[in-house]
Amino acid sequence: MIQVILESVLTCPQCGHPKTEVMPTDACQWFYECESCHAVLRPKAGDCCVFCSFGTVPCPPMQQGGKLSCCNSS
Repeated sequence: MIQVILESVLTCPQCGHPKTEVMPTDACQWFYECESCHAVLRPKAGDCCVFCSFGTVPCPPMQQGGKLSCCNSS
């Protein structure tokens, strides 16, 4: 069984502010507001969530099985 890491450090691409957050296990997070500059982060093209785009650890579905098991798979 894969050990899923639930904490990831999100780093704002606008101001560089880092924040440790606990990732949801039952949904992808498509928006995140930086607590420092209040920029609203959205996933980069091809990523399923803000954690995969701006975090130190990819989201739980990606950790468990990659793109085919993630929130935006078809």
